[in-house]
Amino acid sequence: MVCWEISGAQECLLLFRLGTEQLNRIIRLCSCDVVLRSCANPLVPATMSSASPPEKPAASGRDSKGSSLSDISKSKLEDKTSSVENLVDEEPTPFRWLDYLLGRKRDNQPALDAVSTRRSVFDDPALAKHYWPNPDYENLHRFDPDARWTYREEKALVRKIDWRVMLWAAVSFSALNLDRGNLTQANTDNFLPDLKMTTNDYNLGNSVFRLAFLSAELPSQLVSKRLGPDVWIPIQMCAWSIVTMAQFFLKGRTTFLVCRGVLGFIQGGFIPDLILYLSYFYTKNELPLRLSLFWISMNVCTILGSFIAFGVLRMRGILGRAGWRWLFLVEGGITLIVGIATFFMMPPSPTQTKTWFRPKGWFTEREEIIAVSRVLRDDPTKGDMHNRQALTPRKLWRALCDYDLWPLYIIGLMFGIPTSPPAQYLTLSLRNLGFNTFETNLLTIPSAVGTIITMWIIALVSETVDDRAYVSMLEDVWCLPFLIALRALPDKPDPWVFYALATALLSYPYTHPIQVGWCSRNAGGVASRTVNASLYNMFVQASAPAIISSNIYRKDDAPNYRRGNSWLIGICAFNCIILYPGVKAWKNASRDKIWNAMSPVWAGFLDKKQSNDFALMIRPSTDQTADKAETAWLIAIF
Repeated sequence: MVCWEISGAQECLLLFRLGTEQLNRIIRLCSCDVVLRSCANPLVPATMSSASPPEKPAASGRDSKGSSLSDISKSKLEDKTSSVENLVDEEPTPFRWLDYLLGRKRDNQPALDAVSTRRSVFDDPALAKHYWPNPDYENLHRFDPDARWTYREEKALVRKIDWRVMLWAAVSFSALNLDRGNLTQANTDNFLPDLKMTTNDYNLGNSVFRLAFLSAELPSQLVSKRLGPDVWIPIQMCAWSIVTMAQFFLKGRTTFLVCRGVLGFIQGGFIPDLILYLSYFYTKNELPLRLSLFWISMNVCTILGSFIAFGVLRMRGILGRAGWRWLFLVEGGITLIVGIATFFMMPPSPTQTKTWFRPKGWFTEREEIIAVSRVLRDDPTKGDMHNRQALTPRKLWRALCDYDLWPLYIIGLMFGIPTSPPAQYLTLSLRNLGFNTFETNLLTIPSAVGTIITMWIIALVSETVDDRAYVSMLEDVWCLPFLIALRALPDKPDPWVFYALATALLSYPYTHPIQVGWCSRNAGGVASRTVNASLYNMFVQASAPAIISSNIYRKDDAPNYRRGNSWLIGICAFNCIILYPGVKAWKNASRDKIWNAMSPVWAGFLDKKQSNDFALMIRPSTDQTADKAETAWLIAIF
């Protein structure tokens, strides 16, 4: 539980039950002077504990029965009284694949008809006014801190959101990957010879695409926050599908590079936009599972794309056109249909699902109240901005200056380099080894299936050990022996030996979803998450299939790319031996430096290594003023 008393947003008295990691995050994020006091301190009643809710404030004479806080002005919020006796203090247990597979049920599982509403800052009238949603917040009319709902109601609502919102988001994401992956499939049908280009031109095209992609990340986020992701996402999809179809008319190197640049600029920012949109509907504990399924759908799309290419490339010769031209036209047309449908499948928010083509909407009034209230209870900062509000330069600069996330950006830059060149050149290498067009497209399917399996397994490992740094490092640990084996192959390797090694390498456990969650957990409010997600993705795009990776395999190193593989081995070893352990050690050292500067009472807490009740007096330091968004996020992470 969390009990706050705020005086002019300058001092906070907290009583909570949490562990070392969360306490450290409070100290670091507040940049404040912290004085630890035991629960026996006169400032806090000794009888108050996390097992019982705080005493209700004195009644103001205003009865809350039959009224909603959505109808009460912010200035009168202090007069509101409500029952907080039946609220849930425990952090909700995230879904765990391992428990699901083993059929394990958690102890003391609540009854489905028990109240599942979690305690939040909105249950204290004196505090709620500091975190009350902005007047122009689009869901304010459905926000009711007095609302209570059961586990049965919440599960039914989340299930409906999964089918209505998450499913179409996965379809939209698959459309992105369908158009991003068709260049690799086009290479199996003499794409480069037909346009009189070399592999160096192919590398340059990938670099131009990714450079444009990452340069559009932040601008796309700014546009998305201004127009709303429900409007901007389908516009992006329709625009890039038209450019994809335009590749049917490619004439040579110049038109190829222009199309790749335009395509990358339009697609840039799509993934953070989509994640921002999903955050309007899900709590922080619900989103990671959906994101893992999100990236699994990417590999499912790769498999479907291979089957589509297997059929469409047989159209070579129709109207005198190459098969790869028809591939761009057909897959671009599929994406255009999905993009047009997305205009009608992405409502702006849980309370804006009713429209002329959907007169009854998706949710009842009761479901809208639950959907809005539970998300704001989980993270009050989501009410700071409405879904058509642009980011201010101040918020943008503050997010950019969050130095604690910089090591994660470095990891985003480096972790995907060892796998990208082998993935980009798989189809070209198989064609050079004698496999025909159709065999090559089918042979790319096993590695996609393998990645789905290993990605799922790595999610099990991550949730079991509750670690992100070392678990994320397993991707590079997996790749290292296979890269060494590829480097050691003879000049004329057996095609099936090469294929076996390449397939095993490309079946690596993709840890990008874990790192996205890692970055999100360390980001701030809605504005900060928007910018930080874009920055992280920019570094990922700058490395994996972009400027760095696209220039490791060169024409003068073909066909075995020994020099390139040597570079990949070195980078992979650096990631495993220095980067991931170094980032973890740096973060631990930063934490220890803060803890060691604390009073001996802190040391006693560290020795216990368990959750205890403490009272903290937090005062912002002289060079920093308390900020609503920052303080609210501290509550959200408890």
